Amino acid sequence: MTQDAPETKIVDSYKVVCDGGEGGHPRVFLQIPVEQGWVECPYCDCKFVHKDAADKAA
Repeated sequence: MTQDAPETKIVDSYKVVCDGGEGGHPRVFLQIPVEQGWVECPYCDCKFVHKDAADKAA
């Protein structure tokens, strides 16, 4: 059995919201650390990358 890789989203804001898509998990509000440039959802592992850090996070 294989699992799909977690989704990666390029975003414009340092504050993001994740609900796993179609109510997949409780809604969580996440803050992207400016120095890191990305954050992962603790529920679904979706990675949110700020557009200014997209090259570094790839």
